[in-house]
Amino acid sequence: MSPRTQHDDSANMAAPASDRLGKCAFFVQKKKRFCKMLVAKGHKFCGEHANMDTNVYEEGGRRRIACPLDPKHTVSEDKLDKHLKKCNSRDKPKAVYYVENINAGSADQDGQTVPQVSLCQQGATRLRQLLDALDAASKGLPSEPDENFLSHAVFWEEANNPKNGDSVHKHLKQQSSILGHLEALGLLGRGRCFVEFGAGRGKLSHWIHRALREQTPAPPTGERLQMLLVERSSTRFKVDGKHRDADVEFARLQVDIQHLDLSRVPLLERRLPLVGVGKHLCGAATDLALRCLFKTSSRPRPQAGPPRKRLKASRDSAAGDPPDPSEPGEASGPAPILGLAVALCCHHRCEWRHYVGRQFFSDLGLGPAEFSSFCRMSSWATCGPRSDEEHEPPTAEEANVAPGLLSSGERERIGRRCKLLIDAGRIEFLRSKGFCGRLTRYVSVRVTPENVLMTATPAAAAAPDAYS
Repeated sequence: MSPRTQHDDSANMAAPASDRLGKCAFFVQKKKRFCKMLVAKGHKFCGEHANMDTNVYEEGGRRRIACPLDPKHTVSEDKLDKHLKKCNSRDKPKAVYYVENINAGSADQDGQTVPQVSLCQQGATRLRQLLDALDAASKGLPSEPDENFLSHAVFWEEANNPKNGDSVHKHLKQQSSILGHLEALGLLGRGRCFVEFGAGRGKLSHWIHRALREQTPAPPTGERLQMLLVERSSTRFKVDGKHRDADVEFARLQVDIQHLDLSRVPLLERRLPLVGVGKHLCGAATDLALRCLFKTSSRPRPQAGPPRKRLKASRDSAAGDPPDPSEPGEASGPAPILGLAVALCCHHRCEWRHYVGRQFFSDLGLGPAEFSSFCRMSSWATCGPRSDEEHEPPTAEEANVAPGLLSSGERERIGRRCKLLIDAGRIEFLRSKGFCGRLTRYVSVRVTPENVLMTATPAAAAAPDAYS
Protein backbone atom coordinates (compact mmCIF):
# COMPACT_ATOMS: atom_id res chain seq x y z
CA MET A 1 0.00 0.00 0.00
CA SER A 2 1.45 3.37 -1.01
CA PRO A 3 1.71 6.31 1.39
CA ARG A 4 -0.91 8.17 -0.66
CA THR A 5 -3.34 5.26 -0.33
CA GLN A 6 -2.70 5.05 3.41
CA HIS A 7 -3.47 8.75 3.72
CA ASP A 8 -6.65 8.45 1.71
CA ASP A 9 -7.83 5.51 3.83
CA SER A 10 -7.30 7.49 7.02
CA ALA A 11 -8.69 10.82 5.78
CA ASN A 12 -11.71 10.52 8.04
CA MET A 13 -9.65 9.54 11.10
CA ALA A 14 -9.27 12.70 13.14
CA ALA A 15 -6.40 12.80 15.57
CA PRO A 16 -7.29 13.74 19.17
CA ALA A 17 -6.66 17.47 19.47
CA SER A 18 -5.47 17.26 23.08
CA ASP A 19 -2.37 15.17 22.49
CA ARG A 20 -1.69 15.80 18.78
CA LEU A 21 -0.63 19.43 19.06
CA GLY A 22 2.58 19.91 17.11
CA LYS A 23 2.67 16.29 15.92
CA CYS A 24 2.26 14.76 12.49
CA ALA A 25 -1.31 14.07 11.35
CA PHE A 26 -0.35 11.09 9.13
CA PHE A 27 -2.06 7.83 10.13
CA VAL A 28 0.32 4.87 9.98
CA GLN A 29 -1.95 2.08 8.77
CA LYS A 30 0.42 -0.76 9.65
CA LYS A 31 0.81 0.40 13.26
CA LYS A 32 -2.81 1.56 13.64
CA ARG A 33 -1.77 4.92 15.07
CA PHE A 34 -0.76 8.42 14.06
CA CYS A 35 2.85 9.35 13.35
CA LYS A 36 4.57 10.70 16.47
CA MET A 37 7.08 12.99 14.72
CA LEU A 38 7.03 16.74 15.32
CA VAL A 39 6.03 19.15 12.55
CA ALA A 40 7.16 22.62 11.52
CA LYS A 41 5.03 25.59 12.50
CA GLY A 42 2.02 25.91 10.23
CA HIS A 43 2.29 22.37 8.83
CA LYS A 44 0.19 19.26 9.41
CA PHE A 45 2.77 16.63 8.46
CA CYS A 46 6.39 15.87 9.37
CA GLY A 47 9.20 15.92 6.82
CA GLU A 48 8.78 12.22 6.05
CA HIS A 49 5.07 12.59 5.27
CA ALA A 50 5.22 16.12 3.88
CA ASN A 51 4.23 14.91 0.41
CA MET A 52 0.78 14.19 1.88
CA ASP A 53 0.24 17.88 2.55
CA THR A 54 -0.75 19.95 -0.49
CA ASN A 55 -0.33 23.13 1.57
CA VAL A 56 3.42 22.58 1.50
CA TYR A 57 3.49 23.23 -2.23
CA GLU A 58 1.21 26.25 -2.02
CA GLU A 59 3.41 27.78 0.67
CA GLY A 60 6.49 27.36 -1.47
CA GLY A 61 8.03 24.65 0.69
CA ARG A 62 10.24 21.92 -0.71
CA ARG A 63 8.34 19.18 -2.46
CA ARG A 64 9.06 15.66 -1.21
CA ILE A 65 8.70 12.63 -3.46
CA ALA A 66 9.04 8.89 -2.96
CA CYS A 67 12.59 7.64 -3.43
CA PRO A 68 12.77 5.76 -6.77
CA LEU A 69 15.09 3.18 -5.18
CA ASP A 70 12.85 2.50 -2.19
CA PRO A 71 9.36 4.06 -2.02
CA LYS A 72 9.22 3.40 1.74
CA HIS A 73 10.95 6.71 2.32
CA THR A 74 10.79 10.17 0.73
CA VAL A 75 13.29 12.81 -0.30
CA SER A 76 13.23 16.50 -1.26
CA GLU A 77 12.78 16.69 -5.01
CA ASP A 78 15.53 19.26 -5.44
CA LYS A 79 17.98 16.99 -3.58
CA LEU A 80 17.12 13.77 -5.40
CA ASP A 81 20.40 13.48 -7.36
CA LYS A 82 22.47 13.90 -4.20
CA HIS A 83 20.28 11.44 -2.28
CA LEU A 84 20.56 8.70 -4.93
CA LYS A 85 24.34 8.67 -4.49
CA LYS A 86 24.12 7.84 -0.78
CA CYS A 87 20.74 6.10 -0.41
CA ASN A 88 21.06 2.86 1.58
CA SER A 89 18.94 1.12 -1.07
CA ARG A 90 21.38 1.87 -3.90
CA ASP A 91 23.38 -0.88 -5.57
CA LYS A 92 26.67 -1.29 -3.75
CA PRO A 93 29.88 -3.07 -4.73
CA LYS A 94 29.71 -6.71 -3.71
CA ALA A 95 32.06 -7.87 -0.98
CA VAL A 96 34.64 -10.57 -1.72
CA TYR A 97 32.62 -13.12 0.29
CA TYR A 98 29.45 -12.45 -1.76
CA VAL A 99 28.75 -15.27 -4.23
CA GLU A 100 25.23 -15.05 -5.60
CA ASN A 101 23.00 -17.98 -4.62
CA ILE A 102 25.96 -20.13 -3.50
CA ASN A 103 23.82 -21.64 -0.72
CA ALA A 104 20.43 -21.46 -2.43
CA GLY A 105 20.11 -24.90 -4.00
CA SER A 106 18.21 -25.57 -7.21
CA ALA A 107 14.54 -24.74 -7.73
CA ASP A 108 13.79 -28.42 -7.21
CA GLN A 109 15.23 -31.76 -8.24
CA ASP A 110 14.04 -31.32 -11.80
CA GLY A 111 14.95 -27.66 -12.03
CA GLN A 112 11.28 -26.61 -12.02
CA THR A 113 9.59 -24.11 -9.72
CA VAL A 114 7.40 -25.70 -7.04
CA PRO A 115 3.79 -24.49 -7.35
CA GLN A 116 2.35 -22.92 -4.18
CA VAL A 117 -1.18 -24.20 -3.49
CA SER A 118 -3.00 -23.12 -0.33
CA LEU A 119 -4.49 -25.74 1.98
CA CYS A 120 -7.97 -24.30 1.46
CA GLN A 121 -7.69 -24.85 -2.28
CA GLN A 122 -6.72 -28.51 -1.84
CA GLY A 123 -9.94 -29.56 -0.14
CA ALA A 124 -10.80 -32.06 2.60
CA THR A 125 -9.96 -35.17 0.54
CA ARG A 126 -6.46 -33.98 -0.24
CA LEU A 127 -6.00 -32.93 3.40
CA ARG A 128 -6.81 -36.47 4.59
CA GLN A 129 -4.28 -37.85 2.09
CA LEU A 130 -1.65 -35.48 3.45
CA LEU A 131 -2.41 -36.53 7.02
CA ASP A 132 -2.06 -40.20 6.04
CA ALA A 133 1.26 -39.44 4.34
CA LEU A 134 2.41 -37.55 7.46
CA ASP A 135 1.56 -40.49 9.72
CA ALA A 136 3.39 -42.92 7.44
CA ALA A 137 6.49 -40.71 7.16
CA SER A 138 6.56 -40.07 10.92
CA LYS A 139 6.82 -43.74 11.87
CA GLY A 140 10.05 -44.31 13.73
CA LEU A 141 10.42 -40.67 14.73
CA PRO A 142 10.18 -39.73 18.41
CA SER A 143 6.82 -38.34 19.43
CA GLU A 144 8.42 -35.20 20.86
CA PRO A 145 11.98 -33.92 21.35
CA ASP A 146 13.41 -34.49 24.84
CA GLU A 147 13.32 -31.64 27.32
CA ASN A 148 16.61 -30.29 28.67
CA PHE A 149 16.30 -26.83 30.21
CA LEU A 150 19.83 -25.60 30.93
CA SER A 151 21.28 -22.29 32.03
CA HIS A 152 24.61 -20.51 32.41
CA ALA A 153 25.95 -18.68 35.45
CA VAL A 154 26.81 -15.54 33.47
CA PHE A 155 23.07 -14.71 33.27
CA TRP A 156 22.33 -14.93 37.00
CA GLU A 157 22.79 -11.23 37.76
CA GLU A 158 20.86 -10.01 34.71
CA ALA A 159 18.08 -12.56 35.23
CA ASN A 160 17.47 -11.14 38.73
CA ASN A 161 17.52 -7.51 37.60
CA PRO A 162 14.11 -6.06 38.60
CA LYS A 163 14.35 -3.47 35.82
CA ASN A 164 13.94 -6.16 33.15
CA GLY A 165 10.42 -6.84 31.97
CA ASP A 166 8.81 -10.13 30.94
CA SER A 167 9.97 -9.86 27.33
CA VAL A 168 13.60 -9.34 28.37
CA HIS A 169 13.43 -12.26 30.80
CA LYS A 170 12.11 -14.54 28.05
CA HIS A 171 15.05 -13.67 25.80
CA LEU A 172 17.51 -14.13 28.67
CA LYS A 173 16.14 -17.59 29.45
CA GLN A 174 16.56 -18.65 25.83
CA GLN A 175 20.07 -17.25 25.53
CA SER A 176 21.05 -18.77 28.87
CA SER A 177 19.86 -22.22 27.84
CA ILE A 178 21.65 -22.01 24.48
CA LEU A 179 24.91 -21.20 26.29
CA GLY A 180 24.22 -24.03 28.71
CA HIS A 181 23.91 -26.46 25.81
CA LEU A 182 27.08 -25.12 24.18
CA GLU A 183 28.92 -25.66 27.45
CA ALA A 184 27.52 -29.16 27.95
CA LEU A 185 28.61 -30.12 24.43
CA GLY A 186 32.13 -28.78 25.01
CA LEU A 187 31.66 -26.08 22.38
CA LEU A 188 31.88 -23.06 24.67
CA GLY A 189 35.55 -22.19 24.74
CA ARG A 190 38.35 -20.15 23.20
CA GLY A 191 40.53 -21.04 20.26
CA ARG A 192 37.56 -20.97 17.88
CA CYS A 193 35.30 -18.70 15.85
CA PHE A 194 31.60 -18.45 16.68
CA VAL A 195 29.50 -17.70 13.61
CA GLU A 196 26.14 -16.24 14.62
CA PHE A 197 23.65 -16.53 11.77
CA GLY A 198 20.72 -14.10 11.80
CA ALA A 199 22.57 -12.12 14.45
CA GLY A 200 20.25 -9.11 14.69
CA ARG A 201 21.66 -6.91 17.44
CA GLY A 202 24.27 -9.56 18.30
CA LYS A 203 23.04 -10.36 21.82
CA LEU A 204 23.87 -14.08 21.62
CA SER A 205 27.49 -13.35 20.64
CA HIS A 206 27.57 -10.72 23.38
CA TRP A 207 26.71 -13.30 26.04
CA ILE A 208 29.09 -15.91 24.62
CA HIS A 209 31.95 -13.43 24.92
CA ARG A 210 30.92 -12.39 28.44
CA ALA A 211 30.76 -16.02 29.54
CA LEU A 212 34.23 -16.76 28.18
CA ARG A 213 35.67 -13.53 29.58
CA GLU A 214 34.44 -14.36 33.08
CA GLN A 215 35.52 -17.97 32.70
CA THR A 216 39.11 -17.03 31.75
CA PRO A 217 39.75 -13.34 32.56
CA ALA A 218 43.37 -13.64 31.39
CA PRO A 219 43.37 -16.05 28.42
CA PRO A 220 46.62 -17.80 27.48
CA THR A 221 48.72 -16.00 24.91
CA GLY A 222 47.86 -17.06 21.39
CA GLU A 223 44.45 -18.54 22.30
CA ARG A 224 42.31 -16.49 19.97
CA LEU A 225 38.57 -15.91 20.06
CA GLN A 226 36.62 -14.67 17.05
CA MET A 227 32.95 -13.68 16.73
CA LEU A 228 31.51 -13.42 13.21
CA LEU A 229 27.99 -11.97 13.07
CA VAL A 230 25.93 -12.47 9.90
CA GLU A 231 22.80 -10.34 9.37
CA ARG A 232 21.22 -9.27 6.09
CA SER A 233 19.43 -6.21 7.50
CA SER A 234 20.81 -2.94 8.72
CA THR A 235 20.30 -3.23 12.48
CA ARG A 236 20.05 -0.48 15.06
CA PHE A 237 21.36 -0.64 18.64
CA LYS A 238 23.96 -3.29 17.88
CA VAL A 239 25.81 -4.52 20.97
CA ASP A 240 28.90 -5.93 19.25
CA GLY A 241 30.30 -2.40 19.07
CA LYS A 242 30.76 -2.52 22.86
CA HIS A 243 33.27 -5.36 22.61
CA ARG A 244 36.67 -3.82 21.97
CA ASP A 245 38.65 -6.08 24.28
CA ALA A 246 42.07 -7.30 23.25
CA ASP A 247 41.03 -10.94 23.75
CA VAL A 248 38.43 -11.06 20.95
CA GLU A 249 37.91 -10.12 17.31
CA PHE A 250 34.36 -9.08 16.40
CA ALA A 251 33.28 -8.73 12.77
CA ARG A 252 29.83 -8.14 11.27
CA LEU A 253 28.78 -9.00 7.72
CA GLN A 254 25.65 -7.43 6.24
CA VAL A 255 24.81 -10.11 3.71
CA ASP A 256 22.06 -12.65 3.08
CA ILE A 257 23.17 -16.14 4.15
CA GLN A 258 22.04 -17.30 0.72
CA HIS A 259 24.98 -15.46 -0.86
CA LEU A 260 27.67 -15.95 1.81
CA ASP A 261 30.83 -17.96 1.06
CA LEU A 262 32.53 -18.45 4.41
CA SER A 263 35.77 -19.56 2.78
CA ARG A 264 36.22 -16.02 1.42
CA VAL A 265 35.64 -14.12 4.67
CA PRO A 266 38.91 -12.35 5.60
CA LEU A 267 38.44 -12.94 9.34
CA LEU A 268 38.35 -16.72 8.81
CA GLU A 269 41.69 -16.85 7.01
CA ARG A 270 43.23 -17.68 10.38
CA ARG A 271 41.32 -20.98 10.14
CA LEU A 272 40.12 -21.27 13.71
CA PRO A 273 37.57 -24.09 14.16
CA LEU A 274 33.99 -22.92 13.62
CA VAL A 275 30.95 -23.15 15.89
CA GLY A 276 27.64 -22.18 14.29
CA VAL A 277 25.03 -20.55 16.54
CA GLY A 278 21.69 -18.85 16.04
CA LYS A 279 18.67 -17.81 18.07
CA HIS A 280 15.54 -18.36 16.02
CA LEU A 281 16.65 -18.72 12.42
CA CYS A 282 13.31 -18.35 10.70
CA GLY A 283 12.31 -21.00 8.17
CA ALA A 284 14.63 -21.31 5.20
CA ALA A 285 17.36 -19.36 7.00
CA THR A 286 18.20 -22.50 8.99
CA ASP A 287 18.73 -24.50 5.79
CA LEU A 288 20.76 -21.70 4.25
CA ALA A 289 22.94 -21.57 7.38
CA LEU A 290 23.53 -25.32 7.25
CA ARG A 291 24.47 -25.15 3.57
CA CYS A 292 26.74 -22.18 4.25
CA LEU A 293 28.48 -23.83 7.19
CA PHE A 294 29.10 -27.18 5.53
CA LYS A 295 29.81 -26.04 2.00
CA THR A 296 33.38 -26.14 0.68
CA SER A 297 33.60 -23.63 -2.13
CA SER A 298 35.47 -24.93 -5.17
CA ARG A 299 35.52 -21.49 -6.76
CA PRO A 300 39.00 -19.90 -6.93
CA ARG A 301 39.55 -16.59 -5.21
CA PRO A 302 39.07 -13.65 -7.56
CA GLN A 303 42.29 -12.19 -8.94
CA ALA A 304 40.72 -8.85 -9.83
CA GLY A 305 37.73 -6.82 -8.83
CA PRO A 306 36.63 -4.38 -6.14
CA PRO A 307 38.90 -4.02 -3.11
CA ARG A 308 38.33 -6.42 -0.27
CA LYS A 309 35.94 -5.07 2.35
CA ARG A 310 37.65 -4.07 5.55
CA LEU A 311 36.24 -5.76 8.63
CA LYS A 312 36.17 -4.00 11.96
CA ALA A 313 38.12 -5.95 14.55
CA SER A 314 39.25 -5.17 18.04
CA ARG A 315 42.75 -6.62 17.62
CA ASP A 316 43.93 -4.95 14.46
CA SER A 317 47.22 -3.89 15.98
CA ALA A 318 47.83 -6.97 18.12
CA ALA A 319 46.77 -9.55 15.60
CA GLY A 320 48.76 -8.13 12.69
CA ASP A 321 47.75 -8.21 9.05
CA PRO A 322 45.78 -11.26 7.84
CA PRO A 323 47.71 -13.65 5.62
CA ASP A 324 47.64 -13.07 1.90
CA PRO A 325 45.32 -15.72 0.38
CA SER A 326 47.37 -15.68 -2.82
CA GLU A 327 50.48 -16.90 -1.02
CA PRO A 328 51.22 -20.63 -1.22
CA GLY A 329 50.72 -22.79 1.81
CA GLU A 330 47.53 -21.05 3.02
CA ALA A 331 44.48 -23.29 2.71
CA SER A 332 41.62 -21.67 0.83
CA GLY A 333 38.80 -23.88 2.11
CA PRO A 334 36.71 -23.25 5.22
CA ALA A 335 38.00 -24.10 8.68
CA PRO A 336 36.99 -27.33 10.48
CA ILE A 337 33.57 -27.34 12.16
CA LEU A 338 33.36 -28.16 15.86
CA GLY A 339 29.57 -28.14 16.08
CA LEU A 340 26.47 -25.99 16.16
CA ALA A 341 23.51 -24.93 18.28
CA VAL A 342 20.61 -23.28 16.48
CA ALA A 343 17.14 -22.47 17.85
CA LEU A 344 14.55 -23.29 15.20
CA CYS A 345 11.35 -21.48 14.31
CA CYS A 346 8.82 -20.52 11.62
CA HIS A 347 8.79 -23.78 9.66
CA HIS A 348 5.92 -22.37 7.58
CA ARG A 349 8.52 -20.13 5.93
CA CYS A 350 10.71 -23.00 4.72
CA GLU A 351 11.27 -23.45 0.98
CA TRP A 352 11.89 -26.63 -0.97
CA ARG A 353 14.63 -24.97 -3.00
CA HIS A 354 16.73 -24.30 0.10
CA TYR A 355 15.73 -27.32 2.21
CA VAL A 356 18.68 -29.58 3.05
CA GLY A 357 16.52 -32.68 3.64
CA ARG A 358 15.16 -33.15 0.12
CA GLN A 359 16.81 -36.56 -0.24
CA PHE A 360 15.29 -37.58 3.09
CA PHE A 361 11.82 -36.63 1.81
CA SER A 362 12.42 -38.43 -1.49
CA ASP A 363 13.40 -41.63 0.33
CA LEU A 364 10.04 -41.45 2.12
CA GLY A 365 8.18 -41.13 -1.18
CA LEU A 366 7.46 -37.45 -0.61
CA GLY A 367 8.16 -34.51 -2.88
CA PRO A 368 7.95 -30.72 -3.10
CA ALA A 369 4.13 -30.66 -3.09
CA GLU A 370 3.93 -32.58 0.20
CA PHE A 371 6.76 -30.51 1.66
CA SER A 372 4.95 -27.27 0.83
CA SER A 373 1.76 -28.52 2.48
CA PHE A 374 3.56 -29.78 5.58
CA CYS A 375 5.25 -26.39 5.94
CA ARG A 376 1.87 -24.67 5.87
CA MET A 377 0.43 -27.18 8.34
CA SER A 378 3.38 -26.67 10.69
CA SER A 379 1.97 -23.25 11.57
CA TRP A 380 -0.86 -25.01 13.41
CA ALA A 381 1.59 -25.79 16.23
CA THR A 382 1.90 -22.14 17.19
CA CYS A 383 -1.19 -20.35 15.83
CA GLY A 384 -3.14 -20.72 19.07
CA PRO A 385 -3.34 -18.29 21.97
CA ARG A 386 0.31 -18.94 22.92
CA SER A 387 1.70 -17.47 19.71
CA ASP A 388 4.88 -15.47 20.28
CA GLU A 389 5.15 -11.90 18.97
CA GLU A 390 8.83 -12.59 18.29
CA HIS A 391 7.99 -14.69 15.26
CA GLU A 392 6.11 -13.99 12.07
CA PRO A 393 2.53 -15.27 12.44
CA PRO A 394 1.01 -17.65 9.89
CA THR A 395 -1.39 -16.32 7.29
CA ALA A 396 -5.12 -16.39 7.92
CA GLU A 397 -5.40 -19.15 5.32
CA GLU A 398 -2.92 -21.34 7.17
CA ALA A 399 -4.53 -20.72 10.55
CA ASN A 400 -8.20 -21.22 9.58
CA VAL A 401 -8.19 -24.16 7.16
CA ALA A 402 -10.66 -27.02 7.81
CA PRO A 403 -12.07 -25.65 11.10
CA GLY A 404 -14.77 -28.36 11.24
CA LEU A 405 -12.55 -31.27 10.25
CA LEU A 406 -9.98 -31.07 13.05
CA SER A 407 -10.14 -29.91 16.65
CA SER A 408 -7.75 -27.28 17.99
CA GLY A 409 -5.77 -29.94 19.86
CA GLU A 410 -5.48 -32.15 16.77
CA ARG A 411 -4.28 -29.25 14.66
CA GLU A 412 -1.60 -28.40 17.22
CA ARG A 413 -0.43 -32.02 17.37
CA ILE A 414 -0.29 -32.24 13.56
CA GLY A 415 1.64 -28.98 13.39
CA ARG A 416 4.25 -30.32 15.80
CA ARG A 417 4.57 -33.52 13.78
CA CYS A 418 5.16 -31.50 10.62
CA LYS A 419 7.87 -29.51 12.35
CA LEU A 420 9.49 -32.70 13.64
CA LEU A 421 9.45 -34.30 10.17
CA ILE A 422 11.03 -31.22 8.57
CA ASP A 423 13.69 -31.14 11.29
CA ALA A 424 14.34 -34.87 10.86
CA GLY A 425 15.45 -34.12 7.32
CA ARG A 426 17.93 -31.61 8.71
CA ILE A 427 19.26 -34.15 11.22
CA GLU A 428 19.74 -36.62 8.35
CA PHE A 429 21.65 -33.97 6.41
CA LEU A 430 23.96 -33.50 9.41
CA ARG A 431 24.46 -37.27 9.63
CA SER A 432 25.49 -37.33 5.96
CA LYS A 433 28.15 -34.74 6.82
CA GLY A 434 29.56 -36.90 9.63
CA PHE A 435 27.77 -35.13 12.50
CA CYS A 436 25.47 -36.40 15.20
CA GLY A 437 22.46 -34.10 15.38
CA ARG A 438 19.92 -33.80 18.14
CA LEU A 439 16.63 -31.95 18.74
CA THR A 440 15.91 -30.71 22.27
CA ARG A 441 13.24 -28.60 23.90
CA TYR A 442 15.59 -26.10 25.52
CA VAL A 443 13.06 -23.82 27.27
CA SER A 444 9.48 -24.10 28.46
CA VAL A 445 6.65 -23.52 26.02
CA ARG A 446 5.59 -20.68 28.35
CA VAL A 447 8.80 -18.88 27.36
CA THR A 448 8.24 -19.42 23.63
CA PRO A 449 6.23 -21.97 21.62
CA GLU A 450 9.21 -22.16 19.23
CA ASN A 451 11.33 -23.94 21.84
CA VAL A 452 13.34 -26.55 19.89
CA LEU A 453 17.13 -26.34 19.71
CA MET A 454 19.09 -28.26 17.08
CA THR A 455 22.61 -29.20 18.17
CA ALA A 456 25.32 -31.18 16.42
CA THR A 457 28.86 -32.37 17.07
CA PRO A 458 31.15 -34.63 15.01
CA ALA A 459 29.90 -38.22 15.19
CA ALA A 460 33.37 -39.46 16.21
CA ALA A 461 33.32 -37.26 19.32
CA ALA A 462 31.45 -38.74 22.27
CA ALA A 463 28.97 -36.42 24.00
CA PRO A 464 30.05 -35.24 27.47
CA ASP A 465 28.40 -36.97 30.42
CA ALA A 466 26.58 -33.77 31.36
CA TYR A 467 24.73 -33.89 28.06
CA SER A 468 24.06 -37.62 27.91
